[in-house]
Amino acid sequence: MLKKTFSLIFSLPKIIFGLMFCTALLFIGIGVYKGGSALDRLFTENAKLKKAISNLTDAGKIGYAKVISQKLDAKGKIISTELKFIETSRDNELDKVLEKIYTVDGDIVHFDALIVKFGDKVVMDGQKKSLYLWRRIYGDNTAPSAGFLIEEPNKEPQRYRELLTELPLKQRELFWTNIWDLANDPQKLQRYDIDAIFGNVTYVKLKKGLLYIFRITPTGQVYPEVIPDF
Repeated sequence: MLKKTFSLIFSLPKIIFGLMFCTALLFIGIGVYKGGSALDRLFTENAKLKKAISNLTDAGKIGYAKVISQKLDAKGKIISTELKFIETSRDNELDKVLEKIYTVDGDIVHFDALIVKFGDKVVMDGQKKSLYLWRRIYGDNTAPSAGFLIEEPNKEPQRYRELLTELPLKQRELFWTNIWDLANDPQKLQRYDIDAIFGNVTYVKLKKGLLYIFRITPTGQVYPEVIPDF
């Protein structure tokens, strides 16, 4: 009897720990469930989000780049390019929302964007819409993962700062935090009527004296238009 009593006493901490562990898992599960439900409601039931997505504009200028200077080696080969990258407002092509200067190796520069294509169910007017998130800039001999960041992941891009103004702050944060990660979840993409989330890398050989204007089509293709700098 005494032996059984001692055995029970020494077993109590394990039992208590087990109960605490199970309780913790329960609360974590509830938190995940609530988070997932909030995301589901945002994409499938929120009329304000659908209205905002419907207001996305069609093809237009989304920014431009120009060469500031280029360094040459002894043989006259370009070894680095200093460039200015500018992102413009959705409503006013002359309004700058982002302006950064980068120095990349060589003269062939890659501009990397993440494209989000919405289906006709989530858009109120039934027309497919797309938005983009600038990711990185890097040279031809640089690994994409080593490129320079343009937009900060999981943050609201400056170009879309007015897009979700009718939504509460928490819902805006929920949207921008998750939109970067949905590409790897086909089931959620289908449930939220997002046709695709994919990368679009445009690369150009930059020359001084030219202006490289970036445009996006309703299907989510980003392409550069080259004109003389003015």
